Amino acid sequence: MTKILNVFNKVSSLRERYYKAAIGKDALIKLVNEAEVAEQVYNSNAIENSTLSLEETEKILLQIDLDRFVTQREIFEAKNLARVVSYIDSRAKEQELNDGVILSLHKMLISNIRDDIAGRFRNNNEFVRVGSHIAPNPKEINERMEKMLSEYNAASHENIIKRIAKLHLTFEYTHPFVDGNGRIGRVINNYLLIREGFVPINIKFIDRQKYYEAFREFDAKGATVIMEEIVGKALTNSYHKRLAYLEGKKIITLIDYAKDNKLSHSNLINKAGRQTIEAFLEKNVWKIGIDDKK
Repeated sequence: MTKILNVFNKVSSLRERYYKAAIGKDALIKLVNEAEVAEQVYNSNAIENSTLSLEETEKILLQIDLDRFVTQREIFEAKNLARVVSYIDSRAKEQELNDGVILSLHKMLISNIRDDIAGRFRNNNEFVRVGSHIAPNPKEINERMEKMLSEYNAASHENIIKRIAKLHLTFEYTHPFVDGNGRIGRVINNYLLIREGFVPINIKFIDRQKYYEAFREFDAKGATVIMEEIVGKALTNSYHKRLAYLEGKKIITLIDYAKDNKLSHSNLINKAGRQTIEAFLEKNVWKIGIDDKK
């Protein structure tokens, strides 16, 4: 409990710093967000077993030919998700999240992939299974989605990390769509974070085993502890990255930081993973912002 309270307090402090550092820097914030789209797309699709690398994802979004054959589905998965990620950056500030918004995001995501299921919840006999979890009956979806959103809104006094973790686990447990549930679930996380004045998070592919463990914990006990830890770390990582840019720090790799300060690189990686130093992952490389006094 103390551990998660520390994360809550840390995020609150980082958010305050971010608001101060962000004054007059809208153009820079926009650049950082745009540069992050490919990473968001790569990680979210990789969690869903896409074979695309980060470099290949970037090439697809820049309309550069790849060096190998990839399916049309993977190309559309990358392009569509990039559209959704970019779209919610402004849309979230304008429109409260509801079923209509969720369905329109799903339509954008699945168009040209499975048009027969795009923009609608499961119905009739459309049952789905994720591992050993069989998602609830399609007849229950509307009621479950309504309850999920009303519980999220009713808990506005609780910490955002706790609220996002519970909503995400509930959404994925419900699995309202035939396909695209994981990607839309992670998009919804960011929609709500942006709407409530936080920065978006990027749940990384390298953390997927712990991510799966969070779903198992929720299925078995209804607990949200592991997902809270994942969301908390992703949020601190996102703030550390943005603050490094907005506060005008010199950004270097963690390995160079270790060499310059005669520190153990493995020890720093461990601290970065736990987010006890202001390091952040950018393009799968650990970096840190330092005050350049030269």
